[in-house]
Amino acid sequence: MSIRYTKADLEQVVFTQLENLNAMHDLLSIMKHQNELLEKANKKLKDEITDFKQKMYPTRHRR
Repeated sequence: MSIRYTKADLEQVVFTQLENLNAMHDLLSIMKHQNELLEKANKKLKDEITDFKQKMYPTRHRR
């Protein structure tokens, strides 16, 4: 028993797939932006920790 699809049925399937692809693209764009924000925050935090450690434990230079 094979199911017969009309042209309208197939067009609806393709349209739904296109909507899903567009939604996934939007989600990927949001995730990319969030990843960039996280990378910036991590870099800032790393720099702040480095500065804090240098203030807490200053190194002495040998003569």
